[in-house]
Amino acid sequence: MSRSGLLKAFLRPNEDLATEGRRDVVEHLFALSRHRTDVLDAGVVTLSGEVRDSSLVPLSARLTRTVEGVVDVQCKLTAKGST
Repeated sequence: MSRSGLLKAFLRPNEDLATEGRRDVVEHLFALSRHRTDVLDAGVVTLSGEVRDSSLVPLSARLTRTVEGVVDVQCKLTAKGST
């Protein structure tokens, strides 16, 4: 099997990555918060928005990295009331 063949097994459409990250990670941790989960380029997920519990922000980034096909996470979540 070629290298490209091996990589294709891990490549997923950006919308699939965003949906899974939103459904499996962000909505469970931040159910009542305003947030976005976007995949803008080749498996790089951006988490953004305002959340109530800032202690869960690092956890959300780590869990998002476990979604198959995610290559990096840019975490731009902020705690409600922080500047």
